[in-house]
Amino acid sequence: MIHRVFFALSKFLDLLIAPLTWTLLLLLAAVLWRRRRAAPWLAGAAALILCGFSVEPVANRLTRFAEAAAQRTFRPGMVYDAAIVLGGGIDPAASSLTGETELGPAGDRIVAGYDLFRSGRVRYLLLSAGGPDPSEQVEADWGAALYRRLGIPDDRVVLERTSRNTRENAEESARIVRARGWKSLLLVTSAMHAPRALASFRAAGLSPDLLPVDVRGNGKPGSWLPRANALDRSTEALRELAGRLVYRVAGYGSS
Repeated sequence: MIHRVFFALSKFLDLLIAPLTWTLLLLLAAVLWRRRRAAPWLAGAAALILCGFSVEPVANRLTRFAEAAAQRTFRPGMVYDAAIVLGGGIDPAASSLTGETELGPAGDRIVAGYDLFRSGRVRYLLLSAGGPDPSEQVEADWGAALYRRLGIPDDRVVLERTSRNTRENAEESARIVRARGWKSLLLVTSAMHAPRALASFRAAGLSPDLLPVDVRGNGKPGSWLPRANALDRSTEALRELAGRLVYRVAGYGSS
C-alpha cells in the first residue's frame, strides 16, 4: 500500500514541478481574475517562466548543477560480478509499435551495459526496468531482446521487471543480488539520475561502484531564443532535484 501511494505521489510531483504546469496555472488564474489588477502580472509571470526555462543558458546551468554530484567510481581494471543497468533508456511504447527495441534519450545506459560485457568488465548484466503492468512486455524485456540480438548469451542477462521507480529498482535488485551471491557491483545510469540512484541502492544495503553515463550538461552558453529542447532539459533537472529532496525526506537514501 505504501509503495502504491508513494508511486502515485511521485507522478503527481512530476506534473507539479514542471515549468509548463506553472505557466498554465498562472494563465488560468489570469483568465479567472481577468477583471482584477493582478491579471496582467499573472500573465507576465507565466510568460517569464516559460521563456526563462526554455533558453539554453538556463537549461545548461540547471543540467550541470543536477549532474555535478555524479562521481564516477568505476574501476577499469576490475571485473565486476554484475552491472546493474537501470531503466529509462528504452521507449517501450515505440518498441511495442515497431516490434524492435527502440532506444530513448537515455539509451546510453543500455549501450554502456553492452560495452561493459563485451569488454569483459562484467560477468552479468542485471536489467532493472519494470512497468505498470508486468504481465505485458516491459522495458527489461526489450533490453534483453536487444542484448540477445547483439550476441550476449541469455544466461548472462538477468531481468528485474517489476520495479516502477528508483526506490523499487534498488529494493528489487538487492533481492536478486543477495540470491545470486554477487559481491562486486557496478551501477549504470544517467549522470543526472546517478546521485539519487546510488543513495537508494545504499539504503537497500548495496554498495555498488558508479558509472554515470548520458551526460547532458555542457559549458557552452547556447542560444537565448526559447527552444522546446531546453524546456525539456530544464524540466528534467528540476524534477530530479525535487526527487532527491523527496527521497531524502522520505528516508529512501541520501547522497
